[in-house]
Amino acid sequence: MRRRTFVQTSMAAMGSLLVGGCGDEAGPDGDGRKWMMPEEGQPHTRTWMAFGASERFWGAELVPVVQRDLAAIATTIARFEPVSILVRPAEMNLALGLMGGANIELVPAEIDDLWIRDTGPLFMQGDSGRAGVDLNFNGWGDKQEHRHDAEVARVVTERAGVERLTTDLVLEGGGIEVDGAGTAIITESCVLNSNRNQGWKKRDVEEELAYLLGIQKVIWLPGIAGAEITDGHTDFYARFTGPGVVVAALDNDPDSFDYEVTRRHLDILHQATDVHGRPLRVEVLEGPSTVRSTAEDFAAGYINFYVCNGAVIAPEFGDPRTDPATRATLERLFPDREIVQLNIDGIAAGGGGIHCATQQEPAACPLL
Repeated sequence: MRRRTFVQTSMAAMGSLLVGGCGDEAGPDGDGRKWMMPEEGQPHTRTWMAFGASERFWGAELVPVVQRDLAAIATTIARFEPVSILVRPAEMNLALGLMGGANIELVPAEIDDLWIRDTGPLFMQGDSGRAGVDLNFNGWGDKQEHRHDAEVARVVTERAGVERLTTDLVLEGGGIEVDGAGTAIITESCVLNSNRNQGWKKRDVEEELAYLLGIQKVIWLPGIAGAEITDGHTDFYARFTGPGVVVAALDNDPDSFDYEVTRRHLDILHQATDVHGRPLRVEVLEGPSTVRSTAEDFAAGYINFYVCNGAVIAPEFGDPRTDPATRATLERLFPDREIVQLNIDGIAAGGGGIHCATQQEPAACPLL
């Protein structure tokens, strides 16, 4: 394909954001280094968020609802681990009023929107410390203004005091799921889309991710392109809850564009194996049949939960059957974590969820 090069940026002296020496030294240049993206359930240093709702994308009526949802997510996560949230300087006082308190750091930064899962870096552990991969956010294929959001990965890696790795690949964090042991799930509709990686083939992507994220096995799901802004992100379809265990979405609305594709995904996952050749254990989270919102782009999926230290932060939509069924499934899959369900109707009205609005920074950096 093309020679993969990685750029080392300055290692900011942000002692308060570093953990036990991780990332405080630059590793050797070149492709000799090894990296691995940890599974989300491994210990975190902190969660990153972006207080980025704006009228141009959300509309004046919805903005305050979205801001309250973001504050609810941040303050809930802050019960379990530190939260650093990017805030426009002009909105600092507003953010302070909604989220001021222990364990939340407000970081001034110009941002376009709130989806830091996609705009922020993917954090790696490696044999030379920690790093963050800048995946060249391009507004989900130039569908949305992203001048400031294209810089979020750089801002976050500098603030976290870790090396920034660059690549020719264009991808978003919501487009890939990893088990932390070398297996990934990716949707073809996103990463192989010409609006991101024109001319790339599966093998090209796999070779790039082998070095970037330590991926040795990719399970490809078709996804669906053009139906919504992300072109079918993985984190609305299938999530690892640990090595060998996947929870997958099932859409039972025959009028939904996801009705057929979620069934195709389940067929693929039931036949798939991980990097060690082990069949996957597949659990299903059925989507709600009733929701409170009437928004046209409402993202009513339970798969977009977030795993933090000691807890799983998940959505609820007011469905008397699937809300408690989701809680029961998550309690079974995460027996050592508290399950917290939140009303995020404002955020979901914009087509995203809790996972889309968060990004984990792993705590440990063992040598690989």
